[in-house]
Amino acid sequence: MMDEDKKGVVYLVGAGPGDTELLTLKGYRVLRQADVVIYDRLVHPLFLEWTKPNCELIYGGKLPDRHFLRQETIQDLLIEYAIQGKCVVRLKGGDPSVFGRVAEEASALREAGIQFEVVPGITAGIGAATYAGMSVTHRDYSSSFAVVTGHNQSVSGEPTVDWQALTQGVDTIAFYMGVKNLPFITEQLLKHGANPEKPVSLIQWATTGKQRVVSGNLTTIVAKVKAAQIQNPAIALVGDINQLRQEKSWFEEKILFNQELLLAKAGVESGEMAAQLSSLGADVLEFPRYVIEPCLEGQVVDYQRYTQIVFMTQSSIEVFFESLRQKRTDIRMIHADFIVRNSKQADVLQQYGCQASLLQDVTLDNSGLLIGEEGARRKVPEVVSHFEYLGLYRKTVVPQSLITFQRMWEEERIEKIIFPNAKSVEMLTFALKGTNFTPHYLSEQTSIICFGPITSQKAESLGYQVTTKLKQPNVNELISHLSSEYVED
Repeated sequence: MMDEDKKGVVYLVGAGPGDTELLTLKGYRVLRQADVVIYDRLVHPLFLEWTKPNCELIYGGKLPDRHFLRQETIQDLLIEYAIQGKCVVRLKGGDPSVFGRVAEEASALREAGIQFEVVPGITAGIGAATYAGMSVTHRDYSSSFAVVTGHNQSVSGEPTVDWQALTQGVDTIAFYMGVKNLPFITEQLLKHGANPEKPVSLIQWATTGKQRVVSGNLTTIVAKVKAAQIQNPAIALVGDINQLRQEKSWFEEKILFNQELLLAKAGVESGEMAAQLSSLGADVLEFPRYVIEPCLEGQVVDYQRYTQIVFMTQSSIEVFFESLRQKRTDIRMIHADFIVRNSKQADVLQQYGCQASLLQDVTLDNSGLLIGEEGARRKVPEVVSHFEYLGLYRKTVVPQSLITFQRMWEEERIEKIIFPNAKSVEMLTFALKGTNFTPHYLSEQTSIICFGPITSQKAESLGYQVTTKLKQPNVNELISHLSSEYVED
């Protein structure tokens, strides 16, 4: 066993009800630094994209009627990895203290002498109500609120509670994961004096693009839920606060609500497009995720030989300055003019205290150097094809990205694939090479949206069946298309 001071730490983190932006800042911070993440089924797959490239991901399962990993096994894993000195995150849906068995895990860690912290999260009952357009308390409708498990460990699985106290003493009741036992729950509430007209709402996949809400009362809700084929994960909200719900909530009124998109990435930079689509209500997976691996070993470059240095990408700028730092090269020894291809790259260079000219604004000489991705010489513009080429980095797909994609696919969270440019088509195809997710299969199961004719031609040449070719290849045209399509549906 390792020395006491070399043990790691375990964070028991609540991920919230589904929307990734509802994670706390502390939860985000520890997730980013984790060496190991053990996550449950109710955790949105997009959280996995925030882990560092070498993080180990372990699926804990945790369905209402079966567990992929036994609770004891999970506790043993937490202890085992912490003893190895690792930072471990146990990621749970909602709040870990609300039906999250956090007390059992904390007790096991304490007995093993493992340092741990509990990071609260927004519990599903409150998040679901809010995103469905209600509040769990209201001065006209509700002054008390209770959360109740919708199932237990008995043979029948039916919740064991004080139904009389619950019915007569609480205004708003949230039953967690109670779809299977909904007939029993409504029967008990009615048996103990609840008004048959008491409003009830079932909220499935709350706070995500898959959110569905079915409303009724204690005598009608069972039939309505069955007809709508609502399944867990779902929250049953019982109480007069349901009268606050309109036909659509503020969340459901977002113009891209219920849109589940895969935005194909061409590079490592975080896309503003994904953030814009998400702000309008869409669930967006940026895929694949890459990591930059510098190719610095054995690289001996005399930068003083060149009068002009052209940076092909943002990553080439960042790796260039990292190489100077590692080799302790003084930037003042380099007298070449720095040239970039666009204003964003110029802004990046400026962060390093250097000015740059745009490629289209300069006269090129015969003593220049191109810096870019390893093996990408064939992609340089014709105007600089006579320059020497230096590949300073390579891009590799982060393994967790494939795990995220698989989870999103299995949960039917990918309905449309968006290709912003020809490069994104190539990169997604390469990332899925060797899997069953061929261009033909993806085209059969999703809609393929391409920006402009060049992107469409590339997609079709690789075997995709393009559903939509945007005439104006920009995000506004995409949003217009997605929102109009949703209205038509």
